[in-house]
Amino acid sequence: MRTFTRALVLTLSLLLLSVRVSQPVCVEGLSDTEAVLGKPMKLTCISCLKREDIKSVTRVTWYYQPRHDQSVPIYEYADGPRELESWFKGRLQWLGSKDLQDLSLRITNVTLNDSGSYVCEVFRQFEFDFFTPSTENRRVIPLVVKKTATRDPTALYSEVMMYLLLIFLTLWLLVEMVYCYRKISKTDEAQAQDAVYS
Repeated sequence: MRTFTRALVLTLSLLLLSVRVSQPVCVEGLSDTEAVLGKPMKLTCISCLKREDIKSVTRVTWYYQPRHDQSVPIYEYADGPRELESWFKGRLQWLGSKDLQDLSLRITNVTLNDSGSYVCEVFRQFEFDFFTPSTENRRVIPLVVKKTATRDPTALYSEVMMYLLLIFLTLWLLVEMVYCYRKISKTDEAQAQDAVYS
């Protein structure tokens, strides 16, 4: 028994030493493309750093492009977030992270005129000893503003399946209860008959 306990403690110790501390992972996701009139809308722009240990200077510029028109800069992040002069003034909110991998914006109180394309342009300059390479990324987010939210068919299917599952489980529980009740009744009858004949 002592050998087994020692082996178990040794194995657990090795497992604990081999496990690394978990670190957050950056995942580049897609932004929603439908907004509801009068509601807030998050424009998601995520630009992951391949190597977080290298220092970089990041500059982000958000543009709005109405249909078939020229794009207009609406928001900028260089040394800090700054809202630019546009008809969005007072309705944009910075949702970006401190490490500047999440560079998202929120539009509060969406109007019908907010339909169009939004461009998130990310410029990064990396700092090495004698070499300063740079990268530039562009993400285009087409946005359509609707008067009411459309119902996602997946949500409807999952809701129907949930209710069907609840009905099935309730009926199964009822059948189990009846089965257990009958079994207990038969056991009680058998014990009563044994008591009579004894």
